[in-house]
Amino acid sequence: MSLVGNHPLSYLIVAALLGCALEAQGRAYPTRAVRMVVPSSSGGGADITARIISPKLSEYLRQQVVVENRAGAGTMIGGEVVARAAPDGYTLLLATAPLAINPAMYRKVPYDALRDFAPITQVVSLPNLLISHPSLPVKTVKELIAFARSRPGALSFASAGVGTAPHLFMELFLEMAGLKMVHVPYKGAGPGVIGVIAGHVPLMTPTIFAALGHVRDGRLRGLGVTGAKRASGAPDIPTIAEAGVPGYEASNWFGVSAPAATPREIVNQIHSDIVRVLQQPDIKGRLSVDGAEPVGSTPDEFAAYIRAETAKWAKVVRNAGIQPE
Repeated sequence: MSLVGNHPLSYLIVAALLGCALEAQGRAYPTRAVRMVVPSSSGGGADITARIISPKLSEYLRQQVVVENRAGAGTMIGGEVVARAAPDGYTLLLATAPLAINPAMYRKVPYDALRDFAPITQVVSLPNLLISHPSLPVKTVKELIAFARSRPGALSFASAGVGTAPHLFMELFLEMAGLKMVHVPYKGAGPGVIGVIAGHVPLMTPTIFAALGHVRDGRLRGLGVTGAKRASGAPDIPTIAEAGVPGYEASNWFGVSAPAATPREIVNQIHSDIVRVLQQPDIKGRLSVDGAEPVGSTPDEFAAYIRAETAKWAKVVRNAGIQPE
């Protein structure tokens, strides 16, 4: 005897079971936890971003997204972990700006930044902030340019180390403004900012995360935002481009990439779910509170952006005469 029979209810049961089976087939990926490798230590901007998006991404993927910090070697340790992982969508990289900077800064990079990853989406764009010690007699970018031109080589600027974003962002500014200054590398962005607050070095371009609180309490002066548009966390500070150096733009960024050869359908699925995450008002609010701008670009747009960034910073390194390590 048939267990289903001809009762109308039996047809509904069959349809429901068939729908569940088709959905299971359509959700063949993922069937287990997904690892998101952050190539820097916990507590930094990349780590914070990963931990903001991962719970909601876990919900949409219907599997846990586990954030794993693999810091070291200028983000190259974490990058290599992902580049060498199986291209099955279960190991992702929280990609950061050094992915595009490192090829120009290091003679040996354990992966090819353009060939060994499948870009999925840029998650956020995060501008830096050109800051000065209040004792420096300038209040605008134009005043800084005039002051520095009258004293070529007399001013200095701090950075988080040779080849870091604060270093290269300032080198790009000096190149475009036609200025000469002395680079003072610190061992990290935090010590560099402290050096400016203490008055040991008058200038720096740290991340908005690192500097904005000190600008708000008056210990530092914010002269200009490095990004293409004003930061939502500091709308009263103009961009460097509008404040005196037309065409200037330099931003940190965080995105998500997978190992090269990851199937396109998996890349597209992760992209779609991350975009859904970024569209949630609470996620957008948490990301933008200190100036980060949610992006959600397509895989092709993110790939083109990484290529452009790689070429841009290679040129800055070459023009500034920075020697690769």
